[in-house]
Amino acid sequence: FEWDKHDTVGIDLVAMSVNDILVQGAEPLFFLDYFACGKLDVARATDVIKGIAAGCEQSGCALIGGETAEMPGMYPEGEYDLAGFAVGVVEKERVINGRSIAAGDIVLGLASNGAHSNGYSLIRKIIERDRPDLDAPFDGDTTLRQAVIAPTRLYVKPVLALLEQLPIKGMAHITGGGITENVPRVLPENCVAQIDAQAWQLPKLFQWLQQAGNVAADEMYRTFNCGIGMVLIVSPENAERAEQLLREQGETVYRIGAIRTRQGDEHQTQVA
Repeated sequence: FEWDKHDTVGIDLVAMSVNDILVQGAEPLFFLDYFACGKLDVARATDVIKGIAAGCEQSGCALIGGETAEMPGMYPEGEYDLAGFAVGVVEKERVINGRSIAAGDIVLGLASNGAHSNGYSLIRKIIERDRPDLDAPFDGDTTLRQAVIAPTRLYVKPVLALLEQLPIKGMAHITGGGITENVPRVLPENCVAQIDAQAWQLPKLFQWLQQAGNVAADEMYRTFNCGIGMVLIVSPENAERAEQLLREQGETVYRIGAIRTRQGDEHQTQVA
């Protein structure tokens, strides 16, 4: 609201739903939204809905309806509440549940566009304390402001295309909780994802957040996606082919680690 940027938040809304559906191997079919405000600002609402429509188009699902609610006195002037949900479908025998994951499997990471709608409480605090020039060149032609609010990447089409060619054993959408808290959701109890932090370069946005906020490395991986928006686990014999197919779909892919046997009750994702 402070930055008066409303045309991409709809993409974030769609992405948080369809990327979550995708990790089960499901294809998103349709999406519905809910927009609530004190007094409707038609131009602002139009920007929001345009973003939602763009997100649906990018993920191949239909925007079939929604609700716009005006509730005077419920929201500060100029602010709104935005929610949505998606429905997807997958054949029961093709549901991806991680049960076949075993030691030796390969962990692939798909690059993110930025913070992907998560960690913004900390981001706001860092900006408030550091007071950077948000509109100065930051990463090439991109300003810090643009980097902070870059819309979430939608992985639906490339990953579904990959699933048509080879099996994926497990997937994790890296949202709140970062890499270390999201990857364990798909792992069997006896497995650990050993992530190599040197396998990809920490994007400049996260380098700045870590430095400006004096954030410890383990906290970075527990709060932010750190440049990895989606994690895929595949068998060793399929890893190279999976990387090739994803790159052909326009994704930036990193081989970020491997699955190993868990020792005692250690945390199921280790980044080192």
